[in-house]
Amino acid sequence: MMVSCGVNRNLTILIVEDNSNDVLLLQKALTKAGITNPVRVVEDGVDAINYLRGADKFKDRAEFPFPSVIFTDLKMPRMGGFEVLEWLRSHPECSVLPVIVFTNSRIDEDIRRAYQLGANSYIVKPQEFEKFVELLRVTYEYWSWCEKPFVPPNC
Repeated sequence: MMVSCGVNRNLTILIVEDNSNDVLLLQKALTKAGITNPVRVVEDGVDAINYLRGADKFKDRAEFPFPSVIFTDLKMPRMGGFEVLEWLRSHPECSVLPVIVFTNSRIDEDIRRAYQLGANSYIVKPQEFEKFVELLRVTYEYWSWCEKPFVPPNC
């Protein structure tokens, strides 16, 4: 059964995830949840920062629109989610972007550090697909209704 969120508001979702299976699962869950917003995927924190800055291969904002919300994993090659959070929070023009940590880690130290670095939510990926769909739907719906400050298209 497909459940539509009924909210779009032209929000672009940026997913920062290195595991191609998790990316596919996220995309299927977003579709099943009725989330029709543009979704862009990058494989690690280096690409996430380049995307946010509109640098390198991400210069074309028509193709790579500035995101309204970021879903990030923590453990990735080159640069992980913690470093992305540090970078975001150290750039005032980007520091207001909502960031949802979406990870398999239940380690207390990871949870505490993510929140200390400014994560807006910390969610452990559920194992069952239907729960995954519902969690994404509820999370997305919440953030889509929140008012967002203006963020320049390049941080």
